[in-house]
Formats: sequence, C-alpha cells, structure tokens
Amino acid sequence: MDGVDKASVELDGRTLLAHAIDAYVDADEVVVVAPEAVRTERPVTTVCEDPPRGGPVAGLLTGVDALLLCPDLIGVLAVDMPRVTATTMRRLRDAAAGRDGAFLHDADGRRQLAGVLDARRLGDVRPGLEGQHGMALRRLLEPLDLAAVSSNGDEAMDVDTWTDLRDLGPGS
Repeated sequence: MDGVDKASVELDGRTLLAHAIDAYVDADEVVVVAPEAVRTERPVTTVCEDPPRGGPVAGLLTGVDALLLCPDLIGVLAVDMPRVTATTMRRLRDAAAGRDGAFLHDADGRRQLAGVLDARRLGDVRPGLEGQHGMALRRLLEPLDLAAVSSNGDEAMDVDTWTDLRDLGPGS
C-alpha cells in the first residue's frame, strides 16, 4: 500500500487498528506490536520487536513476551483483517478446545493470520531469538495441532492494496 502504515488506514470511519482491537473485547490484556507507540481508544501495551519489522513470528513472540498476565490462550490477529470480530475470536477459542489452537481459514482453505494458541504449547515450539526473525509462521505452527475454522462472509479478507480496501467498502 505504497508504504502507508496499515494500522492508521481508515475503514468505516475507524482505523484498521481500532477494528483489530475491537476483536479482543473479551481479552484481559491486549498487546499491539508496532514500530512506534500507537494511540488507541482502549488501553493497550505497545511493543516493537528488535530489530523492527522482523515478520509475523517475531511480532507474535514479541507480543507474547510483553504480556503481563499469563494467559492459557493467546490471540493473534493481523491489523489488516478488519472484518474479524469478537464473535470470530470466540469461534476460534471454542474450536481450540482440546487442541493447541485454532486459525481462521479463507474460502480457499488458506490459513489467515487470525487465531488463538495454547500459550504453553507455543512455548514448546518457540525458536531462539535469532531463529524467529524472518521465520515463516507456517513453520512455527507446523508441529501444533490446530483446528481450521472456516471464515464467515468476508471476515478472512485482508487489506493488502487500496483495491482491497475499496472492495471491503463501508459496512460490507
């Protein structure tokens, strides 16, 4: 998106970051991994991985390290998925029961960056600091028993281009 900070892009009069935080209305704690501090309507902890922009695995693990509480389940959501809601996260949490986690899958069966993970099991497969930067999320999650949760409507849509944003449209 021409180098624009996706978190600040607006859809339906709110930033993509605000949409993402809304998906965690049930969470006791929310950590946002971003290159710099962010302003939000809800209190969140903001952290940046070192070095910045190390990829989804580095971001996920940096966020986990910043948690003050020790949750059983950890939620992960890319900021560019504005149609993931609290209801989506509840479905993922329910699907994860008895497993290592659950992730949202699009209509083509591809795993999206929206899911929940058992914190203990994530710790079991966690690579060292050097190994996490640039690591594919697929590789991190490979040894885990994850439920695949089919998306409802456009909740698996992500905003990678201005056309994607336009296609989501207001209230779609």
